[in-house]
Amino acid sequence: MDLGFATIGNATLVCYDRRPVLVTDPWIVGPAYFGSWGLSHEVPDEILDDIKRSQYVWISHGHPDHLSPRSLDLLQDKQILLADHVGGRIRDGLKDRGFDVIVLNDRECYPISDRIRILSIADYNQDSILLVDMGGRLIVNLNDANNFGWGPFVKRIIRKYKISFHLQLVSAEADMINIWSEDGTFVGPNPPNPLAEVYGPVAAHHTREWGTKFFIPFSSHHIYQRTDSVWANQYRIPLSNYRAGFDSRSSELLPAFILYDLEKDRFEQLNPPQVRIESLEPKQFGDDWTEPLETSDRDKISRYFKAISHLERFFDFIAVRAGGKEHVVELAKQRFDRGLTFEAPRHSLMTAIENEIFDDMLIGNFMKTTLHGSFPHHPLYPHFSPYVAKYGDNGLAKSKQELGIYFREYIMRAPLEYAKHRIITSSANFARSTLKPDSTSYMLIKRTYSLLKKKQKAWGPN
Repeated sequence: MDLGFATIGNATLVCYDRRPVLVTDPWIVGPAYFGSWGLSHEVPDEILDDIKRSQYVWISHGHPDHLSPRSLDLLQDKQILLADHVGGRIRDGLKDRGFDVIVLNDRECYPISDRIRILSIADYNQDSILLVDMGGRLIVNLNDANNFGWGPFVKRIIRKYKISFHLQLVSAEADMINIWSEDGTFVGPNPPNPLAEVYGPVAAHHTREWGTKFFIPFSSHHIYQRTDSVWANQYRIPLSNYRAGFDSRSSELLPAFILYDLEKDRFEQLNPPQVRIESLEPKQFGDDWTEPLETSDRDKISRYFKAISHLERFFDFIAVRAGGKEHVVELAKQRFDRGLTFEAPRHSLMTAIENEIFDDMLIGNFMKTTLHGSFPHHPLYPHFSPYVAKYGDNGLAKSKQELGIYFREYIMRAPLEYAKHRIITSSANFARSTLKPDSTSYMLIKRTYSLLKKKQKAWGPN
């Protein structure tokens, strides 16, 4: 192919300019999340060969379905391109492994071939996006990211292109859904029955919101394969659910796996074989549910959670249980009402804590989370997952002072956009966490939030 791209795997985009030039988030071999996830479809040999021949590899963020160590072992000779994440943990880790790493300045255009230019943006949620200009067509690779302040800037760029391709996660279970209440009731995902939903309208809404021409289902092509996580497959969205209800006069839904020729303006649908779901025992990945916590684990667990200063503002305790042994980290000095219990095999649990990759336990969905006390909104957002997994583990910002520096660095990259976004988000989180949905104050804040969101979409220089 002279000029074009392929989409394959979970979140892998391969860009061609007479040859393979760029590959994104190459999870092409091996499992992820302590063996819980596997690829839902095989990667065809010819595409796999193109990935191995690409000059550049762009990695969006640190989740193992995007940054796959085993896959990168096959790409040791490539130049690794990263967004400019505050903390630099991915950069430093890859350099330590001997990779040639280039950090891309935010919102700066980089030519990587005669007809391909790229632009990357990192955000404070430790996600990043990539815009790819290929001969005057635009690929908008949003992968797992949500708009954390960069939306107006990206929308202005999209408006300049007649043809744009929108790649983004749409999923109900690519996060912790193994959540239970204290009385034993399964809380689960939202919506509670994702398979009953049609996601065509969601995809069409995304294209209307961003102004893109084509939508390609992306960053959600995995299966659960451990015996203690296969239950979550019932919440995976089949590809057919994207087609159902997609109704748009301005955009079109494309298949998930395609080879698109930009010179001829046509695509070939790739039909990679689906991977058969096999129930793999946790012991294959070093996990034994009967292995209890050791005495030395308790100090490590306490240090890990107590280092995240924000947790004590919302949680009274965090309990961790493995092999019938429990350790409770007391965060509150007096009350003991609201907390979380995490129950998991010791090996993966302590590996995650010692290596500060706790999100891998949450997303793997073999760990069980039990809620204690009242949770006005989502139990893990905004007070647990972002502060532990995003700002703490990946951003290396744990104390109040470190968090201040962390957010200040992101805000200074685009002060008005980020500051306005933070104000809007903080107001929404405050309303959800402290006010009753039918109260006058809640409705006032909700109306104000909607108004600010509309203004935010229109804000910015021409």
